Amino acid sequence: MRHLVAHRKLGRTSSHRKALLRNLCTSLILSERVVTTLPKAKELRPFAEKAITLGRRISQSRKDGNTGDALNATRQAAGYFFAGNANRDWSKPYVQKEERTAGVAALKKLAGDLADRFASRPGGYTRIIKLGRRSGDGAEMAIIEFVGNEEKKLKVNKDAKWIS
Repeated sequence: MRHLVAHRKLGRTSSHRKALLRNLCTSLILSERVVTTLPKAKELRPFAEKAITLGRRISQSRKDGNTGDALNATRQAAGYFFAGNANRDWSKPYVQKEERTAGVAALKKLAGDLADRFASRPGGYTRIIKLGRRSGDGAEMAIIEFVGNEEKKLKVNKDAKWIS
């Protein structure tokens, strides 16, 4: 019986799996569409949707003027991405105008654009589209994207086997 066995291991240790999901979630937030294997997409879906729900909570708390709840939700949501100082050169003094890293940019987009887009939606922010098998190893491929992302049409070149 499989009681209390909820998630796929994806052939990785727990820390590697967490890093993989954080990377995929950051990429999904920033680009709004990720092409990956089907098991990874199925594991990413609840992970990303919890992050989006936290982004909605950040936005709602800020509108209500409750900065304490907004700060708490922001700190919780930051756990779904990597730290914001990964590109920092520690030999130089800190400069505020440095380019934001992916985690900080993803958190900003999550609390701003995505929270506003999904404000009236109670859940189900992502969809998974199956693509078939990869020619190299036969892995089942899929696209995970945000619902309401229809304005960016998917271009598939079947002769060249690429997706953009």
